[in-house]
Amino acid sequence: MEQLQRYLNHSKIDVVFKQNKDDFVVTEIPLYEFSGEGEHLVLKIRKKDLATWDAIEILARYLNCSTREFGYAGLKDKNAMTIQSISIHRKFEEQLKSFQHDNLKILETTYHNNKIKVGHLKGNKFFIRLKRVGLVEKRKIEEALGQIATYGIPNYFGFQRFGIEGDNYKKGKDIIDGKLKERNRNLKQMYINAYQSYLFNSWLSKRIEISKLIDAFEPKEIYQKLNLPLDIVKQMKKQKHPFKLLTGDLLSHYPFGKIFTIEDLEIESEKFYERDRVPTGLLSGKRVKNSVDLAYEIEKQFEENTGEDGARRFAWIFPEEIGSNYKEEKNWMELQFYLPKGSYATEVIAEIIH
Repeated sequence: MEQLQRYLNHSKIDVVFKQNKDDFVVTEIPLYEFSGEGEHLVLKIRKKDLATWDAIEILARYLNCSTREFGYAGLKDKNAMTIQSISIHRKFEEQLKSFQHDNLKILETTYHNNKIKVGHLKGNKFFIRLKRVGLVEKRKIEEALGQIATYGIPNYFGFQRFGIEGDNYKKGKDIIDGKLKERNRNLKQMYINAYQSYLFNSWLSKRIEISKLIDAFEPKEIYQKLNLPLDIVKQMKKQKHPFKLLTGDLLSHYPFGKIFTIEDLEIESEKFYERDRVPTGLLSGKRVKNSVDLAYEIEKQFEENTGEDGARRFAWIFPEEIGSNYKEEKNWMELQFYLPKGSYATEVIAEIIH
C-alpha cells in the first residue's frame, strides 16, 4: 500500500493565481454568427468585477425595463474581465447609445432574428496570468501543458458550482432527503444542481483512481482489488489514454454528437485517444440514459433520484489553442486556451498546478 500511496500523491507547482479582472479574461464564442438583421439588438459587452446578472440588472435599470427583456447564452464569472454577447429588443437601441458605466462597456452592436438563449454558445477563450513563476516552475508548467495538449483533462465541475462556502451540494441532498425546504424555485434548483455536480465529480474521481491503478500495477496484482475481471483489466491496461474505458460506458462523439454504448473497447479507446469521442458521466435525475454492464456497477454508486431532469456530461475534454508566454523579468506565465461550453478554466489551472 505504501507504493500505491506514493503513486497517488501529486507534486504541487508553487505559483500564485488570483481570479481577478487583470489576471483572468474570458471571451465567449457564440454558437453561430449573428445575422445582422432582425428585431433583436445584440450587444457585445465587456464587464469587470460583475456577474452576468449584475450587468443585466445595471442595463435594465438604465433602460427602465425588466431583466426578462434580455437574452444571454451563459453566466460568466464575477471575478474576471469577461466579454460576452447579450440581446434585447432593438427598440432600446437609441437609448443605449448614451450608456456609460465604469465596469460595463458596450463594445459593438449588431442584430439577430431571435433572442439569445441559454446554451447558445460554442465555448470560451481564456487568458490567465500565473505569478511567482520561476524557471523551475516554468519548465513544470510547460510540461503540464504538453500533457494537456496530448491527453486533455477531466471535465470536473469547478468550485464555483458549489457556492461561496462550497457546501451548496449538502443543501441539495437535504432537499432531496426531505430534511430541508426551499421555497425559492431558483435556489432549490441551484442546490440540487450542485448535488448532481458533486455526484458527477465523485464518480469521475473514482474512475480516475481506477485508471491510475491500472496504469501503475500489473493486471494480476490489481484486478481483484478493483473487483473487475482479469481479461477486462488486461484490455484496459493496453489503452493508450490515461482515462481507461470500461465495457458498458456511454460515449459521445466529440465535440458534439450522439451518445452511444461502447461495443468494442479496443476500437473505441483508440478513437477516444484520437479525440473523436469521449466517455460521459451521469448527472443523476429523470429521463436520462444509464451506462450498462461493468461501467454501471461503478456509476450506480453515484446515482440518486434528484427529482430534476438528468443528463450525460463529457467526462473528458480537450482544451484547444493552447499557448503560453513567459515574462522572466516579472516571473509571470501567461496562458491562453479554448474550452467547450460548460467546462471550467479553473480546472485547467488545477490540472497544471497539481
